[in-house]
Amino acid sequence: MAIPKLLAGVRQFQGQVFASQRDLFQKLAEGQSPDTLFITCSDSRIDPNLITQTDPGDLFVLRNAGNIIPAYTPHGGGEIATIEFAVTGLNVTHIIVCGHSHCGAMKGLLDPASLEEMPSVAEFLRHSDATRRILQAKYKKGSKAGRLEIAVQENVLTQLENLQTHPAVAAGIAMGTLTLHAWVYEFETGSVYGYDSTAAQFVPLGDVKTSLAKTSARAVDVRSGEAMG
Repeated sequence: MAIPKLLAGVRQFQGQVFASQRDLFQKLAEGQSPDTLFITCSDSRIDPNLITQTDPGDLFVLRNAGNIIPAYTPHGGGEIATIEFAVTGLNVTHIIVCGHSHCGAMKGLLDPASLEEMPSVAEFLRHSDATRRILQAKYKKGSKAGRLEIAVQENVLTQLENLQTHPAVAAGIAMGTLTLHAWVYEFETGSVYGYDSTAAQFVPLGDVKTSLAKTSARAVDVRSGEAMG
């Protein structure tokens, strides 16, 4: 049933959505100028344009398991090239790293044995090893669900630290032309939380007073010991 459903959706898009927004799509055919790079998980339950209510062309989106950002290397792969293109080629002024509740990648990070049949996933999650070590050092106790929630938050901050090793990102922060944001989306409530570097914790998005990086790349060094909610 999956393919017939997709085909029906394509026909509906062409006959209704595209037809009603023809001017927008003709403009997009001429080029793109998004102001935000949105990095999030591949999880099918999160849709960046849906939760931000944005149109095609507004967001430059990078997705993978666990919203992972490998630290910079000149011989990097798709993630590194995508970030470089967004910052240098498209001149985005904001980068959002958005984790989410019930993240399967973080479950795997906390339970390596569950990844025995997925060695490539286990290898990719090594880019989040700092998150695992932080959980081991600071959050040994607590429920399984509580540790997972904290892992999701800590992982967003870990990936922002990795992000700041990228030369184009570091230059943008230094010049004041690039701002970083840490978000967590909660499936069951639709809530979005943002990291406030002054409060050193995730708070409801509308309550964020200070974003993570405007002038200081060290803002993410301060971490919260509390879960959201």
